[in-house]
Amino acid sequence: MDALLPVANVLGRLLSIFSLAYLMPIAAAIIYDDGTTPDFIAAMVISLGSGLTLYGVTRAHYRELKPRDGFLLVSTVWVLMAVIATIPLLLVYDTMSFTDAFFEAMSALTTTGATVMTNLDQAPPAINLWRHELNWLGGMGIIVLAVAVLPMLGVGGMQLYKAETPGPMKDSKLTARIADTAKALWLIYLGMTLACMLLLRHAAGLSWLDSVCHAFSAMSLGGLSTRDAGIGAFDNPTVELILIGFMLLSAMNFSTHFMAVRSRDLRLYWRDVEARGVIGLVGVSCFGIALYLWLEGTYEDYPTALRHVSFNLVSVALSCGFVSQDYEQWPVFAPLWMLFLANITCSSGSTGGGIKMIRTLILAKQANRELTRLVHPAVVNPVKVGGATIPNNVVIAVLGFIFLYFMSVVMLTFVLILSGLDFLTALGAVLGNITNAGPGLGKVGPAGNYAGLTDFQTWVCSFTMLLGRLEVLSLAVVFTPQFWRK
Repeated sequence: MDALLPVANVLGRLLSIFSLAYLMPIAAAIIYDDGTTPDFIAAMVISLGSGLTLYGVTRAHYRELKPRDGFLLVSTVWVLMAVIATIPLLLVYDTMSFTDAFFEAMSALTTTGATVMTNLDQAPPAINLWRHELNWLGGMGIIVLAVAVLPMLGVGGMQLYKAETPGPMKDSKLTARIADTAKALWLIYLGMTLACMLLLRHAAGLSWLDSVCHAFSAMSLGGLSTRDAGIGAFDNPTVELILIGFMLLSAMNFSTHFMAVRSRDLRLYWRDVEARGVIGLVGVSCFGIALYLWLEGTYEDYPTALRHVSFNLVSVALSCGFVSQDYEQWPVFAPLWMLFLANITCSSGSTGGGIKMIRTLILAKQANRELTRLVHPAVVNPVKVGGATIPNNVVIAVLGFIFLYFMSVVMLTFVLILSGLDFLTALGAVLGNITNAGPGLGKVGPAGNYAGLTDFQTWVCSFTMLLGRLEVLSLAVVFTPQFWRK
């Protein structure tokens, strides 16, 4: 128990900092006079009070965090933040259960974008802004944000950063100090969000609320919308084009963005093997699926097919989850291919989910190496990606991750089937949540949402979101006996 107290101390600090996130919806509630101001003020007070209380009770147990503490903190902070984030939803919607509120908050924080809410068009502006702000904060990671702040409080950040940052190669830093790294990433993230926001407002003509909310969702690849019909409610090609551009930027490694800005050299994107993989795979899929749907007669002409396929495929493949068409009405190959891409397309160091492009490339190279060894057993054939040799320990870690990832998909699908869901809905829900893409297939497809699930099924999906957001290993390790063994 004593080992948990230092983690609880940092959790208290994080909760106190998280309370500042309520300032934005409070301002929106006042500006729009939507009647939710007291609810958000109460939530802010509860968050701040809980954080300060937890910090005060455990103050005597403060110490520098160890690597094991980092994983425990990352796992618990997402759950605790989601619990605290439910407060405004429960206060505003007195008929909403805690299960549904937790699902909504966890979906937003993990940038999954799945929802149990309806009548979003009539929802209080502050509630819509709150959901999207949670998306935006979760995109880069609350822990990474805290790493830029907590060093001033005397808490080391490297263990947290390594536990939270996506991708298999987590030891690389952009700057000498980890706090500076976190700040650099957030500055790039903030700058791109502002650019997206302004373009949606002035080039596409959206309202300020819609522009801010959808910029938050696009940059976090969160996929939440202020409309029940999603992006389809706007029926605006300019909106779709802007969002496609920023979704692609968000799906690339933010380290590459940082280095490109610092060196003012756009050629760095071409040198990034992951960026080439993302653009190549998405581009070929868009043109190919559009041609397929046109030939199948789903759309009357190729340009229309290309428009709708490009937006929805980019959104799902990059684990964002924006929807402009009910793509479940397309021939089944198309939506299944899109969900498959959601597992492999995003870069490491991006705000996307799935196994990441770098792991996909490493796995493909390792498979080719094994095939070569069958023919030439004595050959020395190291795994290389982008001209760099991948150490064997990284290759082994990737293989372990891939096994756990897809076994999680299989087992969780069986759990949902056992709970009463049909196979298509169960598989679609698991893939939609573990990739953090949001919409799945069947009852949880693009034309529906997760409101029809039982409480048990909703909790399974909430766990699946967290598992995907923390890339399986960071969460799974907490459940192993060796983690708790001294």
